[in-house]
Amino acid sequence: MRWNPIPGATLRTRLLAMLLPGLSGVLALGLWTTRGDAVHAANAAFDRSLLGAIKSMDLSVSTASGGLSVEQPYRLFEFFELTASGPVHFRVATDDGLVEIGSPDLPPPPQPLADGQPQFYDAQYLDQPVRIGALRRPLDPPVGDARHVLIQVAETTGSRERFTATFVQRALLRDAGVLGVLVLAVAWASAWALRPVRRLAEATRRRAADDLRALPATGLPSDLVPLVDAINQQVARTSALLAQRRQFLDDASHQLRTPLTTLRAQLDYALRETDPARSREAIDALSRELAHATRATNQLLALARADAGVLQPERVELRALAREVALALLPQARALGVDFGVEADEQAVDAVGDRLQLREALSNLAHNALVHGMGPVTLEAAAEPGGGWRLGVVDAGPGLPPEVLARLGERFVKGRGSRGAGLGLSMARAVAERHGGRLQAGPGEGGRGLRVALHWGPA
Repeated sequence: MRWNPIPGATLRTRLLAMLLPGLSGVLALGLWTTRGDAVHAANAAFDRSLLGAIKSMDLSVSTASGGLSVEQPYRLFEFFELTASGPVHFRVATDDGLVEIGSPDLPPPPQPLADGQPQFYDAQYLDQPVRIGALRRPLDPPVGDARHVLIQVAETTGSRERFTATFVQRALLRDAGVLGVLVLAVAWASAWALRPVRRLAEATRRRAADDLRALPATGLPSDLVPLVDAINQQVARTSALLAQRRQFLDDASHQLRTPLTTLRAQLDYALRETDPARSREAIDALSRELAHATRATNQLLALARADAGVLQPERVELRALAREVALALLPQARALGVDFGVEADEQAVDAVGDRLQLREALSNLAHNALVHGMGPVTLEAAAEPGGGWRLGVVDAGPGLPPEVLARLGERFVKGRGSRGAGLGLSMARAVAERHGGRLQAGPGEGGRGLRVALHWGPA
């Protein structure tokens, strides 16, 4: 896999590595919103206390004497300083600027004030962060040119900050606990979810080396079934390959044991024979048997290549391939006195296939026709009308019995009286199937003889 951020890590570790950043991000977002809620709650609670101080100050403002008088609320501010855990500042001023009581340099409100509507805001005073509440109301009756009075009360924000910090710390401890529980839950859930994988691995590990049965997929989670199916397909391919190898060994031992025994007997006979004529006959028989054993061996090797060899498709001109096979077998055809030729389309027949395998298959079909059929023998190479290609042999012999045609392409199946190994058609069939095609046999022209051909390619 290209994406492998933690090489060698278990699935549980990778799952946690993927989930933890997301969970941490969610909890961090929750902590940030919690801090905002804590600040809002602290402001709401402490601003109510600040508003109480403003209203108490407002009650101490009087115009009954014709001027503006303010009773200093020292006891009130002493109590308020205890709750605020810090110094408290106040200011009472008229809008004409003639009356200033308290701390005249308190920062003004950032927004214009509406009568009777308090406003709370943060500011810096005496190099300290403070929270200020401001209230403006009309003077009744007015005092000179003054029509409104402004009351401001300020407290330091230490208590609010400590309250907010404590609230956030508790939320942090809570979220850390939640994160720890989630990690443990994910670890336990992943371990529980991976139990079928461990059981499957253990069952596979306990199998014998020669046990190639399919793994059972019953009772497994649905997302593990494709993995088990893929393993079973690979096991099936391995089993088929081993079966092919065993079959090849059986075929080789079956086909070579008898010719070798015959060769041994004929050689012993030739060594014992004193008559030159009989010795010559024995040597000729020995040569024929050796040729038969050589051809059987070559057919076995060709069949093994067709069964297990890697297909190497390329562009193949079928007319040239047929002429090549005809020239190779022409001496044998002349020795047998058989009319031998090639029938192909006038135009080039370009096909796609493995040239070596196609040539071997056509050579086997042509050899069978020359040895077991009757002349004339014709090699065919043509393009199919509906797509695809055909490569085959037609002879004028007796054909094949129905029982042999029904088992066309099976190994060691041959007609009565044949001295062949019964592997030529098997090899041709294997080549056709390797090319995604088929081997077909039927009567020749006019219902006489036999036509055997490979058909493959796009339909």
